[in-house]
Order: sequence, then structure tokens, then C-alpha cells
Amino acid sequence: MSASRAVVEKSENPDPSSRPAAAAAEVVVLKFGSSILRSPAEAPLVASAVYGHVRAGRKVVAVVSAFGGATDQMLGEARALGLAHSNDLLPGYVALGEEKSAALVAIACDRIGLDACALSVRELGIVAEGEPEHSRPCGLRPDHLKQALDRHEVVVVPGFGAVRPDGRIALLGRGGSDLTAVFLAAELGLKKVRLVKDVDGLYDHDPNDRTAPALRYRRASWDVARKLGGALVQHDAIDLGESRGVEIEVAALDRADGTVIGKKSAPPGPAPALPPLKVAVAGCGVVGGGVLARLLSDPRYDVVGVLVRDPKKVRDVACPQSLFTADPAVLWAKKPDIVLEALSEGEAGHAVIRAALEAGCDVASANKQAVSRDPGGLQDLAKAHGRRIFWSASVGGGAPMIETVRAARAAGEVVGFEAVLNGTVNFMLERLGDGAAFAEALADARAAGFAEEDPSADLEGLDAAAKVRLLCHEAFGRSPEGEVPRDHLSEATSADGGVRQIGAAHLKDGVIAPSVRLTGEHGDPLFSSLRGEGNALKVYGADGRVWRCRGRGAGRWSTTESIMADLAEIVRARRADAGLN
Repeated sequence: MSASRAVVEKSENPDPSSRPAAAAAEVVVLKFGSSILRSPAEAPLVASAVYGHVRAGRKVVAVVSAFGGATDQMLGEARALGLAHSNDLLPGYVALGEEKSAALVAIACDRIGLDACALSVRELGIVAEGEPEHSRPCGLRPDHLKQALDRHEVVVVPGFGAVRPDGRIALLGRGGSDLTAVFLAAELGLKKVRLVKDVDGLYDHDPNDRTAPALRYRRASWDVARKLGGALVQHDAIDLGESRGVEIEVAALDRADGTVIGKKSAPPGPAPALPPLKVAVAGCGVVGGGVLARLLSDPRYDVVGVLVRDPKKVRDVACPQSLFTADPAVLWAKKPDIVLEALSEGEAGHAVIRAALEAGCDVASANKQAVSRDPGGLQDLAKAHGRRIFWSASVGGGAPMIETVRAARAAGEVVGFEAVLNGTVNFMLERLGDGAAFAEALADARAAGFAEEDPSADLEGLDAAAKVRLLCHEAFGRSPEGEVPRDHLSEATSADGGVRQIGAAHLKDGVIAPSVRLTGEHGDPLFSSLRGEGNALKVYGADGRVWRCRGRGAGRWSTTESIMADLAEIVRARRADAGLN
């Protein structure tokens, strides 16, 4: 699907075509059942959970069940036409439900800029023996899965289905997607697999039974899991996990804690109550509107207010009018736990961030003009009030640039970076290179949702310059002095020869030399291969190593996903502080 890359990699060789694609990345196997994927509308939630792992530098195998109720519906349809349990045609039809959900989850991943692919049951190649509707996996056909992992950062696969030695499709029994996930983890040599459910772990009795408080296991032995798991985890999956030495984590979406099923048990205890967190949003444009749409449909969050310039303006998000306000004081009176700032203006955004931190709120911002003004000062202010500030969404959209720079700096001294930082400009340069007129390229960028109504910050290099300043803070611990020299994109700009807008900074004799230039002499296929709104980054270590990442750098959904990932990190940190993880 998408050619974008958003995985953190490092290499001694600056030529990305000459390095092994998957050698450095940890692989995780995640399983999402129909209790999560109730319908296609939940596919973005799965993509969001996957994104958090990719942003941390991991590759993901996502095993998915059919959408809620789909399997029973398909069984009914087939049996209405006379297909019985023992008919070999039935598994082939029913397995299409998982293949459909795998394809749609991969599409949801692609929308937010992840490099994802979906495999069919045959392409995945799990070989199983036994009854057609309750087979047991006995092998994995070589190469398909590993090749997909070499080429992509996310591989979405259907659970429940396998291929019999005679080439016909078989099913792995009710709950067979659990078995698929455990088997793939074992075949990949992993010690753990994560099953994402609609409950946060294994309990000593059904939590819906109110006759006595239900107690949750943090660790449960294989025998305890078989006794209490019921419909939560397929028994065949538990048996396989025990025989292959693969621990099974059972947890809810975006929960660090849950139940680990393995050799040992620990006594169960009360599970912490997690009331919805109160969240305020500042801004309701391209990014703010995307964030608001996600929050309003998520019961984990209670949106208490939306700060906008004109509360009466018609929005493209179905949000109660009572939530909109132009008065920051009204927002602070609602006492939000977290503020997500996505205003379009730097000074106003900076003021909102400072006020939020002083009011005791954690903050995630997508406003590079706001946070690049004084990133060190904002971090100091957050620390003084015992709060946190995140700004990954302000640089790179869906590409994890902040995380890449931090990973490089954690490994040693950073001496420079080069990057394509503005998706709008890259999109326009590609259109100009294809022969479009300047006005046409700008109109196309607006229509695609990349360019603002006033595109001057993009065209004059101000947007890229702010990002360069912020990346300098991350790379060198300080921002450059003075203005960042920058080229302007205008009707006079020639886009011939693969011109790209390159934001860069290099450390020379202790002095930071930043720039934003339009040039075709960047000398790297990482940049010349970017299409549309693509962004990419190279970070240079003093020891010669080079870190890279790429992804979608503009658009509602990729940037929304980045700020939602920051929100998830804030939530996990708050729960850890409260002893709830």
C-alpha cells in the first residue's frame, strides 16, 4: 500500500537501498478480536494502537478477527444454501470475513501514513491438520510473512483461517484468531504475544456478576487460565502457548497493564477504576477537528471544551455547540486533565500552552510555531508544575521525527540532520515538476487538505524553519541563535531536477548552522523518492551512524494520529504516577 516509512531505523551506510530493511526492528504480534473490531468504524482504533508501536521503532504483525457478528452471519448464509459442518467449502467462505477486516485495517493504517500490507489466508500460509472447522496449525509456509515484514512496517493478517495440506482452507475453531496470534509469535521466535480484548485482563469471576467484587490477575498460570479463561482466550491457544513457551498478554486498548498468562500465578487483586479523563481541545481546524472527532467517539475521554476564535462558525465535526468557546477562562473553569493544542497561530498557541501547564494540565501540541518559540522554557514550566508537554505532532505529521532524533541522541552525540519537513511544499513541488502552474499546484494542495487558507507560512519557509528550530532543541539541547535562513517557494521557483525543500542544521565547532533551502542537490534517494505530502529525516551521529524515518507529513489523519499517540503516552504516564498501570 503506502510507500511511506515511519519506522525508526539506524544504519552505518547512508544509502537506504543497501541496508537490510528489517534487521534492526523489534517485531511484536498483536491480536484484535471482534469485541474490538465490532464494525469497520473501529478499524482506525486498531490502526492507532498499531501506530504507537511503530512510533516506538517496532514492526507489527496485527492479527484480526472478522467484524462483530460477521462469522455467525456467514455461517448462516452458507448453511441456508445447504452447506453442512463437514462440507469442505464452508471454511473457505467463512474465512473471507477475516480477510475483509484485515484489508480494511490495513487501509486504516495506510490513511494515517503507516506502511502497511494485508495478507490473505493463503498468502500467510499457516498449514493446519484435522477437522475442517477445528484444525491445528502444524507449520508455516516459508518466506511470505518474513518477506512482508522485510518490506513493510505493518503486516495485517486474518486470524481463524489456515491452509490444509491438500490446499483447501481450514478453520482453527471458535476463538481461532487467538491461536493464529500465538502460533505466529512462536514461529517468529517471540516470547510474548498480546491479545487486545474489550476487558483489561483475566478475572477470578465474570466482572459483570455484581454479587461480589471481581478480582483481576496480573499473572495467571496456564492452568488458572484454562480454568477461568472461558471464552476470553481460546484453550487451544493456551495449550500452544504453554508448549511453545510463548506468554500471552491479555489487555484492553491502550492499557499498559493486564494479565500475563505463563508459568506462574500471582494472587488476584482489585482492578483500578479508570474514569474518563477530561480533555480540552484548542483549535478546530484540519488537525483540531480530526482530534475532536476521535475524542467524541471514544468513551475513555470526556471532552469538556473546545477553544476556537468563532464559536458560531459551522464545523465539519459533529460536536455539541455548547462545547465551543472563545474564552480561555471558560476552558480552565472546566478543569481539564489534558489539553490538546492545535491552533494555527504561534503566539496564541504558546499562551494557551503556558496557561494550561500553569493550570495543572498535561499538554500535547501540534503547533510548531508555538512550541519552537521556547521549547526549553516550556519543558521547565511543565516540570515546575509536575506536568508533561509533548510535541511530536508538531514535526513530521505521521513521521516519528522527534522520536528518531531522541533515539539518535540517546545513542551518542548528534552532529546534524537533514529533512523534508513540509508536506504542503513537497506536494506542490511534485505537482510543479509534473508541469502544473503555481496557482494550480496551490489549489490542489488546498483541496487535498494540506495547505491552509493562508499558505504563507509554508511557502515562505516559516513552517519548516520552526521545525528546524525544534529539531535543533532535540538534537543539540538548544535552538540556533537568530533567524533560520530560508528560501521561498513562488511562481519563479523551478521544480525541475527533483527539487526538494530541505530543512537542515549541522553542528560546527559548537555553533549550530541551520537552513531551509530549495535544492535538487540533496544527493539522497530518501528525499527524491518522496511523493505527495511525504516527509523524511536523516540524523547524523558523531560516530558515523545515520538514523532515518519517513512518513506522511501533512493532512488531517496522519497528524491527528501523532497527537493521539502523544495523548496515549500522557495517559499511560498519568496512570503510572497514580499506581494504576
